[in-house]
This record gives sequence, structure tokens and C-alpha cells, in this order.
Amino acid sequence: MKAVIPAAGLGTRFLPLTKEQPKEMLPVVDRPAIHWVVEEAVRSGARDILIITGREKRAIEDYFDASYKLNYYLRKNGDARGLETLEMISRMANIHFVRQREPRGLGDAILQAETYVGDEPFLVILGDTINVADIPVALQLIETHRALDEKTVVAVEKVAQEKISSYGIVAATPESAHLLRIQSLVEKPDPKDAPSDWGISGTYVLAPEIFGCLRETFPDRRGEIQLTDALQMMVRKGEPVFGYIFDGRRYDIGTKLDWLKAHLELTLMREEFREPLIQLMMKYLGAGHGTEAEGVQVLDRTESLGLALHDADDDV
Repeated sequence: MKAVIPAAGLGTRFLPLTKEQPKEMLPVVDRPAIHWVVEEAVRSGARDILIITGREKRAIEDYFDASYKLNYYLRKNGDARGLETLEMISRMANIHFVRQREPRGLGDAILQAETYVGDEPFLVILGDTINVADIPVALQLIETHRALDEKTVVAVEKVAQEKISSYGIVAATPESAHLLRIQSLVEKPDPKDAPSDWGISGTYVLAPEIFGCLRETFPDRRGEIQLTDALQMMVRKGEPVFGYIFDGRRYDIGTKLDWLKAHLELTLMREEFREPLIQLMMKYLGAGHGTEAEGVQVLDRTESLGLALHDADDDV
């Protein structure tokens, strides 16, 4: 299955940090955010990946391209580990790029992939979404999609009341412990008007019929075409759309605070950083305020995710 990664947003909430670099290239632990996204797609079986970019996003293309000058330098200086890391990045998958000419929303970005995808279902992972799970969230969706006769499946999770207005929200009925049959979707509703607290969480397996619905979808008040609105059109036309309650943890790096939280928690999952970082946190929290217990709780939380990230340097 082909994968599409939209990464064309302007990243205005991160200014001035994103004035000269894409939001998707912000570091999370020891690699840019979009590396985590591509890695999930690859772990889920995708070998052909299309990244939708915009203006001033050339750094993303450069990151996944071979760097012959740097490779030569590393080889000359005997840095076999560094050379292997760079070569693995450039060989992760067959990665292609297409530019969204102007920022007209997620739906318009997905439309740019129509020629590449063709008449086949495809995986979508947003470029600012990092999923962490024993079984990749994208793979969970792909397997569910296949079990449902290749119907559209979107990842959903419970959303806190104060964040509902930042999500696409679904009204749905349960089909099983992990599966919801979606009746309607609404983009970023006022919390008091939201049909539920089930939010779309940035990973999708879409049937090719989505392209026709996207072309028929009217822009919103900001002039953007929303994927949520196109999914709602699919439902109205009688096309089944399902929500999947995934196993794992999602990190949304759409705001500075969420990015910092992701950076901290994912760093704590790394064996070589965990203890020194906990000690530093305890130092700044101050002695005598239960900080040792808090530190243990943080350790327990990161360890309980059951992730083999201690050897992430070897996996790249």
C-alpha cells in the first residue's frame, strides 16, 4: 500500500522557529519529526511514499536524499556508524515529493496525491503526528481496512473537552471493542456542539472514492478544503467509514507545548538518556516536594508503553 504524508503547512504556531525550517523538520529526540512518520509508514509495509510539501520545504527533500559530500567526509574519516546512519535514511523507502502550490487545507493537499495513488486505497499519516506503539498504528488501520473489505478507516481517540475545537470529531456507534461505525463528522466544532469526544487522530486508510468527494467539497470560511468534510460527504453518499480505536500513544506536535512534551517523553524512553534526564528534572523541581516519587512515576509511564526504543539508533 502506498503512503501519503501531508507536510505543506506553514507552521505559523512555531514562529520564529519555523521561519527558515519546516515544522516537520523540528527535532524530536535525535531525528526530525517527519523521520518518525516515514519510519512508521515503512514499518507498516509502505515502500512507496509521497510527501506533500509547500514553499520553503526543500529541507525535507534534502533530508531523505543521499548526501554524497557528507558521505565522502564520513568515509574519509572512518566514521562507519555515521555513514551507515545516513545511508539507511536515504534507503528507507522510495520517497517522492509533490508541492501543494498554495495552503488550501488538508483536503487539497490529499488531492495532490491522486495521480500518484491511482485507483487504490492508500495510507495517510499527517506530518506532525508521531504514533508510538508496539504494533504501528498505521499497520493496525491497514489490517482493519483489509478485514472490512477495504473500506475507509480513520484512527480515533478520546479528546479532552478543551481540545475538541482543534479536532475533527465523529458521531459513531460501536461495532466492537476497537471499531466504530461513523454516522457523521464535523471539523473543529465548538465543544458544546460536538457530537462526541471521539477525535480523528491523524492516521487514515482511505478508499480511492475520497478523491471524488474532495473535488466536490466546498472550501470553508478560510478558503480551505477539509478532509473531514470530504469524509462526511462519503458517509452521506452511503460509503462506509469506520473509526478505529488504536492501541498506542499519539504525539501531536502541532503546538510548541505538545512538541516539547513529545520531545521529553520520547527522550525518557531512551535507555541512555532516561536516568540523567530524570536526575536533571528532580534537580529543577527541587528536593522535598515528592520529586523522587514523581520521577519514578515518569519512568514507569515511559516504560509502560512497552516500546523497544532503547536501540532506536540501530533502527534509524
